[in-house]
Amino acid sequence: MSSYKAPLRDLRFVYEELLDPQVIQSLPGCEEVTPDLVTAILDASGRFCEEQLFPLNRTGDQEGCRFEAGRVFTPRGFKQAYKAFTEAGWTRLHAAPEYGGQGLPKYLTMMLEELLSSANFSFGLYPGLTSGACSAIEGFADNALKRRFLPKMVEGSWSGAMCLTEPHCGTDLGMLRTRAEPLESGRYRLNGTKMFVTAGEHDLTENIIHLVLARTPDAPAGTKGITLFLVPKIRVEKDGSLGSPNGVSCGSIENKMGIHASSTCVINFDGAEGYLIGEINRGMEAMFVMMNSERLAVGIQGLGIGEAAYQSAVAYARERMQGRSLRGARYPDKPADPILVHPDVRRMLLTMRAYTEGNRALSGWVARELDRSQRHADSRTRQDAADFVALMTPIVKAFMTDTGFELANMGMQVFGGHGYIRENGMEQYVRDARVAQIYEGTNGIQALDLVGRKIPAHGGRLLRHFFHPVRAYLEEKQSDAGMHLYLLPLAKAFGRLQQATAWLAQKGMGNPEEAGAAASEYLRLFALVALGYLWMRMADIGRRNRDGDEAVFYQAKVDTALFYFERVLPQTGALFASMMSGAKGMMTFNDDAF
Repeated sequence: MSSYKAPLRDLRFVYEELLDPQVIQSLPGCEEVTPDLVTAILDASGRFCEEQLFPLNRTGDQEGCRFEAGRVFTPRGFKQAYKAFTEAGWTRLHAAPEYGGQGLPKYLTMMLEELLSSANFSFGLYPGLTSGACSAIEGFADNALKRRFLPKMVEGSWSGAMCLTEPHCGTDLGMLRTRAEPLESGRYRLNGTKMFVTAGEHDLTENIIHLVLARTPDAPAGTKGITLFLVPKIRVEKDGSLGSPNGVSCGSIENKMGIHASSTCVINFDGAEGYLIGEINRGMEAMFVMMNSERLAVGIQGLGIGEAAYQSAVAYARERMQGRSLRGARYPDKPADPILVHPDVRRMLLTMRAYTEGNRALSGWVARELDRSQRHADSRTRQDAADFVALMTPIVKAFMTDTGFELANMGMQVFGGHGYIRENGMEQYVRDARVAQIYEGTNGIQALDLVGRKIPAHGGRLLRHFFHPVRAYLEEKQSDAGMHLYLLPLAKAFGRLQQATAWLAQKGMGNPEEAGAAASEYLRLFALVALGYLWMRMADIGRRNRDGDEAVFYQAKVDTALFYFERVLPQTGALFASMMSGAKGMMTFNDDAF
């Protein structure tokens, strides 16, 4: 059976030791966010996820959502759990106090998102989509709309959804056909159909607030003619009370590979009344606020699934007796040794651990900079932090979901045949993890965003915010002989990344297909170097604390870092060679021969 315990010690390690908690506490509005407060929030949220959400994960997958006469019913227990979730105040953590939120750093929300994704991936999508919708409304709606909609969304009695994809267009949103006809008093009438709408219809809240991309009658073609609208499922009167149904209906829900307890809907807008968010024909700008927030959240979903799969695989490897150690019986009093003694099982478990803890460190680094980009008093510091977040967002989304799926597969492999059996819970992780590589922009799109937009932006300015701290740290540790075990391999990998970046900049200008052909390998190369930098820092901390009261914890950091540098980071050599081979081999292949 699968098992889960919130990794609170490691979350605190990243927040308090790898990253300086004073960076967050010094931000305006965060003066009271002490390590003790963070620990209390983590302890409480960890208990909630373990005790109330994890037990519903398998039953929710088995039962799934039910669609009846245009209504969607979530699995048994979800409604009660959602009520407890909102009453405990978990939807309020990051939201602004003027709308009923607690105004806490985004970093805390991202830690909660990891726990939710591990304990119950499907459940976490409902409040997660609402949080993203709130970000877009707060950033672009007028004050009247904010006062009218945000308080109920923040408290969790109303939820949010984003409506982008249409049956004929996904990534290419310039092709969308949903229409918005202007009415009096700044209102619009929307007609059209959207699909793949996560949490588009359900029974957890009394109203659902849809953010919808549509075209006005005189809109220019392509993405330059897209506008964002707020469309409630139930009309909301000016005093905030609910009115009549608003021409928003669910046509069906998808029969999916995974996340069965999350409703993925076809939503029809038939004369639905909506309100403008932002400016006419500038809807993509507003929607990207929500999408970028969701892309970071989706990356953390990959982290959460990887953590859950790792914990279950470790528990099984300790208990499953099969064969003997290659060195001879390790437990001669038992009929066989636990499979934990076998090298290949240890390879899989250590790979899972190295990626999971490395990804947690990466997500923490990005979360901290996200808070700095939003709250720091100095405008230059805010811009520098925003540059870093923009650069790393496609990497977090793509790499952490790719590895989340890989780790779910490894966890199932540790279970062997028992992992393929539904009752043990591992195959659910594989099915659930797979969607994260697809939605909110496929991982191939993330790679193109990295090489096509983020790297060349502002003359390469964004890259400085990663390259400079890594280079400075390598120079700082040159005189520390105890760190050379990590320094030399990281320096080589970092050199490959620099060469690959220069090659992309040169080749991409002359032939965009060269950049496109290398994009996915480049993103993974970048991510592996980022994790290498973080693992070197974590090993340094572990090395200086392994003789204390938590010797086992800190020694595990040192040992996992060594495994990463010996067995994972060398992938950068193959990725670099693959990139340097160029686009010709794939782009000259005859279309008719496929």
